[in-house]
Formats: sequence, C-alpha cells, structure tokens
Amino acid sequence: MARKKMPKGRKEPVFDIGTSMAGALDLRLGDDDRTLTKPAKKRPAAKKATKPAKPPKSGNSAPRTRSKGKPAARGRKPARSARGRRRGLLPFLARTSGRLAYWGAVAGVWGCIVFAGMLGFYAAYLPPASEWEVPKRPPNVQIVSAAGALIGNRGETGGEAIRLEQVPPYLPQAIIAIEDRRFYSHFGIDVIGLARAMVTNITAGRLVQGGSTLTQQLAKNLFLKPDRTLKRKMQEVVLALWLENNFSKDEIIELYLNRVYYGSGAYGIDAAARRYYNKSARTLTIAEAAVMAGVLQAPSIYSPKRNPDRAEKRAQVVLMAMHREGFITEAEAANALASPAAISAARQTRGAEHYVADYALSEVKRLIGDIPNDLVVDTTIDMHLQEAAEDVIRTILDEEGETRGVAQGALVAIDRSGGIKAMVGGRDYGKSQFNRAVTAKRQPGSTFKPFVYLTALEQGFTPSSIRLDAPVRINNWRPTAPNGKYYGKVSLTTALAKSMNTVAATTAHTVGPANVVATAQRLGIQSKLRAHPSIALGTSEVTPLELTAAYVPFSNGGFGILPHVVRRIATKDGKVLYERDGSGPGAVIDPDHVGMMNHMLTESLKTGTGKRAALGDRPAAGKTGTTQDQRDAWFVGYTGHLTTGVWFGNDDGAPSRSASGSNLPAQSWRRFMEIAHKGLPPAALPGADMTRTAAVQPVAAPRRGGSAEESPVLPPEPGRVPGFLKRIFGGD
Repeated sequence: MARKKMPKGRKEPVFDIGTSMAGALDLRLGDDDRTLTKPAKKRPAAKKATKPAKPPKSGNSAPRTRSKGKPAARGRKPARSARGRRRGLLPFLARTSGRLAYWGAVAGVWGCIVFAGMLGFYAAYLPPASEWEVPKRPPNVQIVSAAGALIGNRGETGGEAIRLEQVPPYLPQAIIAIEDRRFYSHFGIDVIGLARAMVTNITAGRLVQGGSTLTQQLAKNLFLKPDRTLKRKMQEVVLALWLENNFSKDEIIELYLNRVYYGSGAYGIDAAARRYYNKSARTLTIAEAAVMAGVLQAPSIYSPKRNPDRAEKRAQVVLMAMHREGFITEAEAANALASPAAISAARQTRGAEHYVADYALSEVKRLIGDIPNDLVVDTTIDMHLQEAAEDVIRTILDEEGETRGVAQGALVAIDRSGGIKAMVGGRDYGKSQFNRAVTAKRQPGSTFKPFVYLTALEQGFTPSSIRLDAPVRINNWRPTAPNGKYYGKVSLTTALAKSMNTVAATTAHTVGPANVVATAQRLGIQSKLRAHPSIALGTSEVTPLELTAAYVPFSNGGFGILPHVVRRIATKDGKVLYERDGSGPGAVIDPDHVGMMNHMLTESLKTGTGKRAALGDRPAAGKTGTTQDQRDAWFVGYTGHLTTGVWFGNDDGAPSRSASGSNLPAQSWRRFMEIAHKGLPPAALPGADMTRTAAVQPVAAPRRGGSAEESPVLPPEPGRVPGFLKRIFGGD
C-alpha cells in the first residue's frame, strides 16, 4: 500500500536525540532541588547498570540524562532547601538594612539641616553674640554683728556668692548625679540623654522626662524667661553652646550653684542653705546636700519647707544616684539615709534678728544710695543681747499676753554712744515683718514726763520744788489722776516717781508747752509734737527707737546721740564705702540738770511706779508709761552702760485688759537688763548721788475731790537764774 503523503511543513517528534540536547531537556531533580536536609545513602548500583555522569554546576559540557522509567514532572515549581532559603533571606536582610541605613543617614542629614535652620532662625531673635555676657548677679548685702556673726543677708538672692572650692565636693556631685551625670563629657547638649528622654516620653505618651543639661538649665536661668515654647528651647541650646565655649566646666557648675532657684524664695545655694538649715552652704552635710539637689527638679514640690516628706523621698533618690555614680561610698549613703536632714526653717523666719537686718539695709541705702556690688555691713548689734531681747519679749507675751489683752511687743537697747545693741520689732517676724521698734508711732504716756521736768529744772525749779497734786482745769482741759486719788503738796521728785498727772500738766503749763516740745526735740525726739498742755501726758505719738534714744543723754552725762546700727560698709574685697566717725550733737543737757534728773528718775525705781524694774544694788533709773484705756504700756530706763525701751500693745490700737507700764514692760525691762549686765561692774549714774538737792518730800495720804481754786498753778521758785542751756535755747 502506498504510503500516505504527509502535509508539507509538518514536523514529527523525534525521540532519538543526540547527547548535545539531552542535558537541555533533562527534567529530573538534582541534589540542590531536593527537600532532604541530608543526602540519601547511596544504594549499590546494579551490575549491568551504568552510572550516569554527574552534570557540571554550570555550562552545557556535561548534560544530564533522564532517569529510566521516571518521566519528568511538568509545570511544578521545584521546592527550595533550607540552605537555599537561608541564602535567599540573608541577601534580603542585607538589602533591607542597607536601605534603612541609607535612608536613616539621609533623614539624619536632613534632620541636622532642619535643626540647624531652626537654631539659626530662633537665634536671630537674640542680640549679637559679641554682646553676650553673663548677667551680673544681683548684689548681696551681708549684715554682721559687732563680733562678726552673720545677722542676715539682704538682696534679691538672700545669700552670698560661694566659690566652688568653698563648698564640700559632694554638693556639686549630688547635683550632677541627679541632674546631669554626663556633665563633664558632653558639649552642652547631652545627645544620649536627649534621645533617651524622647524614647521615654514617646513610650509614656506624655512628657515625663527632660533632656536638658545643667548648662542648658543655667542658660535658661541667666538669659531667658521660663516659657515652655520651641523658641525658648532653641535659644537655650544656642546659649548653652556659647557657655560651654566660653567657660570651663567648673565655672559653669559654680555659676549654676549660685544662680538657680531652690524654692521658698531662695536663689543660690547659700541662700537655700540658710533658709532651710540656718547655716552656710560651706557646712552642708551629705544628707543636706542631697535635699538641695533634689529640690531642683521642682522647687515648689520638693521644697523641704513646704513638703518635707516629698523632699526627703527625693533626697533618698539623690543619695542612691550619688552612690551609683561613685561619688559616695555605700557606708556614706547608708549613714545619710539613716540620719535625714533636719529642717530648721522656723527659726530662720521667726527670728527677731531679721528686724535688725531689714533696718540695717534701709540705713545702708540711706547712707550710700544704690548698692553697686556685694557688701559687708558691720553693725553695732550684740547677738547675745539680741537673742536675750527676743526671748524676753516672746516669753512675756506667751505668759501674760493673752491674759492682759496684748498681742505685740517691741524692745530697743542703745549704748552710751548711740549704738543699737538689740532690737525686737515684734513677736514673730515670720508672721509680721512690720518693725514696731522703728516704724510704729504710739502715744508715750507718762514716759514723756521727764522732758517736762527737765524743762522745769532748766527754768529754775529743783527736784525738791513743791507742787500741788489736786484737780485742775487748764483752759478747757481737766487732767485726771488714776482712780481719782490726789496727794496734795508734793515735790517734783515725788510727782515724777508717782507719775502724778496734774503736777506734770500744771508744770508744763507753767514752763510753756512749746518749751517742753523744744526740750524733747533737743534730746532726740524727731516726730512732730503738738505744743498743747496735754503734751505733758504724752499725747503726741513717737516711736520706741526715738523715745529710747532721747533718754540716753541722762545716762551718758548730757550728750546727745544719733541712734545708729551701721558702723561700717565695705565691699567684699575690703573697699570701705562708709565708716561712722562718732559725731553727734554734743552736750544737750547741763551736767547739773543731768544729776537732778537722774536723782528723780532713780526714785521712780525705788519708791515709784517702776519698782518692778529695780535691779537691786545696781544703779538704774527709768519711767513707766500707760496711755488712755491702757492701749499702750511702756517702760524706758537706763544704767551707766545701757538704755532700754520696752513697749506692749496691739497693732490696731485696741485697749488692753490690764497692761500698764508697771507690769509687762517693767518686768521685761528688768529681765533683759539683768542678762545684759551679767558680769559687768555697777556704774554710777552721772550726778545721781548729788547732795545739793533736798531730800524727797514725804507723801501725804491721798485725798479725793478738790477744786480748781484749791490747786493753783504755782510759779517757778524765785531767785533762780536760767541755766546755760536755757539762755541758748530760750523759752517762756
């Protein structure tokens, strides 16, 4: 049969192919394509079988042969081995990490560019860098006693500037440990700390940690306002870099110690140490240093004065940080934890020495004007007497103030030359900074009468001159006696000792109220006095300081004084700006009249209203005073060493229940003067032992009633020639 002719162009499959194409079409699995982790064990080959040649890894020189009886799988993706997967993962990770590194670097570069641009933009709001300088620290006025003991610091900071080498090393270390432990290694910005703070804040979802360095904090305190804005933060960074470039690390930490806020109104470490512990920063303990460092994070929260428990817990964190950084040993940390710092803020704010410091500062401004630099002010204050005066006033008020209806007291002590040795302006400085000793004007009552009798002596009277204690009318004014009791004819000495109102009033009327005013002003009263007949009973207001100062001439032989508390003002480097030369008004009382007055006022303590103020055998003199409705109670007295005035009353002028010059003031005066004169020899009062004056007239039994006609105003004794001072100062 004829063979069918095939269509032209058809190609039939050919199965007998040459070896050159066998490898190309071999679809059997190779070793690299198998999923087994270990190669299968080789089986012994059949005797007649021939081992196929192993194809090469690459190229076509050794083509693979198909397995006999096993057709090649078509359309199935061969499975990858573990090694293949690993080889595929590593390149992927390498490519991914490379891309991340690349784009991270790109982002970092752009971030730096943006950050630098922001710095430049906000820095443009600052003055030119050539004009930058650390602001001058507000001047501090250090006020010290006559013996050099610190009374107080005054100024905006409240403490002196301390050099780094003056404080114990653990003080700056405590601050570094808790605020900026990489302080000595960063360049003003702690990149590590900043990154850590960012991660912490992002994780917490709120601002819980800051990344500011000590240098940045200092820049903010020195140059910027505490605004929470991006502008302020960028400017803070710029200024921190400037500080690091212009100051050493030690200089920066010293500036930080002296400039930052430590809470409770204290700026600088010394002010804080004195506010919280009543001591210099030079003597702080480790436990106290930990409290100081802990306050810095939030002064209003961790102030030991406001929140002592929180301050102590924060201090414990600081101590652990100090130990972790190697600044203190484990034993030192344990001791500090076992003995927490004891706050002594009560004394720091209550102490009466602050009245002195305030007054001294006002005197400094009056004497030298503006305060250019840190100053040291030497005062006349004796701290032993100052503390005794405060204790006496506070104790008397605690014991009898409520019972007698008085809430406040004041005391001033002045030496023979006018130096103020002690001053108490009130019961508690912490509750009231009003200085009653200097500023409060109150009616002096009968403590004004010595000026009346001195004027009479200068016009010819003597201590034994007789006057009539009886009801009297002067113009339309009728002075009265306590309880309506009158003694009839008495000497001036007796009238002053017994504080007889009618005798003082008639004597003032006789010598002339204007002359009495002139005498008081000559001796030191500076307040305006009204020349009215009632001036004899102390109706014009004066301050305790000026009234006490006006008594000093009786104790020093008749020489006027200018009461003062400042002796010397100098800068910290010793440049003297002011020094008192001891000048005064000179003699203001004739020596004879000084002796007469001392004789009369001594009798007041022996037989008169001031008996509770007597100092035993020690010569002393003085006068009580009580105003209408017992609103003011006074005692002003002196020895040959010291003159002291005491006042008790109420700030609102409310009447007391039973306070008078003969009780609270006289008792306080005696207590204070006994302390002040301990160890001092007795000193005679000038002329008090004179023999030329007549003996004190005996006092008749008091009588009630009487009329104006029975008590005429007696004229001066005839035959007396006006004294030297009378001729100088004149008078009626």
